[in-house]
Amino acid sequence: MDNILSSAILSCTESPVAFCKFITANDTGATGAHQAGFHIPKNAWRLFFETPGERGANKDAFVKIRWQNDFFTDSRFIYYGVLTRNEYRLTRFGRGFPFLQENNVGDLLVIAKKADNYYEAFVLSNDEDIDDFFSAFGISSTETNGIIPKTTELNTEEKIQLLFCQFIAKLNVDFPPTFDLASGARNIFFEAFHLGKEIVLSQPDKEILNWLKTEFDLFKAIENDRYGEIIRTPFPSVDTLIQTANTILNRRKSRAGKSLEHHLSEVFDIWSLSYTAQPVTEQNKKPDFIFPCIELYNAEPSGSDKLVFLGAKTTCKDRWRQIIGEADKIPRKHLFTLQQGISGNQLKEMKASGVTLVVPELYIGSFPKEHQADIWTLKKFVSYVKCTQLQ
Repeated sequence: MDNILSSAILSCTESPVAFCKFITANDTGATGAHQAGFHIPKNAWRLFFETPGERGANKDAFVKIRWQNDFFTDSRFIYYGVLTRNEYRLTRFGRGFPFLQENNVGDLLVIAKKADNYYEAFVLSNDEDIDDFFSAFGISSTETNGIIPKTTELNTEEKIQLLFCQFIAKLNVDFPPTFDLASGARNIFFEAFHLGKEIVLSQPDKEILNWLKTEFDLFKAIENDRYGEIIRTPFPSVDTLIQTANTILNRRKSRAGKSLEHHLSEVFDIWSLSYTAQPVTEQNKKPDFIFPCIELYNAEPSGSDKLVFLGAKTTCKDRWRQIIGEADKIPRKHLFTLQQGISGNQLKEMKASGVTLVVPELYIGSFPKEHQADIWTLKKFVSYVKCTQLQ
């Protein structure tokens, strides 16, 4: 979906009052009329005023409008009620304003109120975009020239897709760094579900899974945007096909490896935990997280109860042993993983090696029942770390 279209739909959906009309020849001055700016029908007065204009006096409001997510105008909404006049107009757009030209006749003007005296406006020119805008609000072309009815709201999935489009449109690189991708996915999730970060204090296990899913869906949306046209076009050679496939697969692997660490860091930040990510320990090893910091790790004796270790691996069936030698001063190792289910024999070996598995609460049921009591949830882990840092 085009970014301007998705922005227009989202802006109107989230606004207390929104309006649309087709730009006319009268608006652009193509009819020879002397009136300046967009004519606003009388039934749309509440877009700008608390009460309608009254005959016998002019009435105005000065507003700031952001156009196409790009530039601003300091404009004037005015009711002309003196003498024979009885009309509303939106005026004052400054020199070079691009949407009052003759070729704008027939475009759809969309205006959404965001706050007192602040608005967002969009001009849709493409027929398909205009049709999609009407479909989003369940109106037809004959129902324009007025306030957009608020009977239709975007469902959460539609809203997420619109936010994905906005995120992609703002990218100035082919693919964003993994940190930006993870952060963007979390922001999209919070906005789509109208949640605040405080939800993570009560249910970190659930939220980290939500973030991971949203990020993966966002990543796939970027892939489809960047590679959609390429994969629909025949490749000139097998080598080109393989090169493209390898680029896609390597980027997927790189993202997955860093994604979990980024989201765990956000959980720790929301819980106000002190930690060092990717510190250097003995033999130049780099564990994923040391709590509360690498400086205290270096100062404290081996086995100190002030120190906590956490490794992070999306899967760990064969790789869990890698963490054992990453921080010699912390013999008890915690390992967060998204692996769903590990054999009883391996869990016994982990326990004997001083490794405590940490998994999202939803996943505990996928492990052998006799070992579930030994597995920690993410909430149990962060609560434990919080206690060590309050001592």
